[in-house]
Amino acid sequence: MSTAKRDRSTRPGRPGHWVLQDAKARFSELVRRVHSEGPQHVTVHGRDEVVVITLDDFRRLKGERTGRDLIEAMQASPWRDAELDVSRSPMPVRDVEL
Repeated sequence: MSTAKRDRSTRPGRPGHWVLQDAKARFSELVRRVHSEGPQHVTVHGRDEVVVITLDDFRRLKGERTGRDLIEAMQASPWRDAELDVSRSPMPVRDVEL
């Protein structure tokens, strides 16, 4: 197989870009390249539509949903020692027939 035929998934000047049909047909190779070369872009009708990345990169980008960032932001606030009035106003109670 010629080099031009074998590297059809990447256009000249655009390494790491795959046409959707090639990405589907050569998915195992696409996954190998993600690990060896980094993120791989998949194009549909000539436009980038998705990027395939490793699971480690995805987890790093997604972050953990622990609330830690919110806690740190609140602790760093210049108003962290402000007193809040959390009293409630009395509310009318409706009669309910059971």
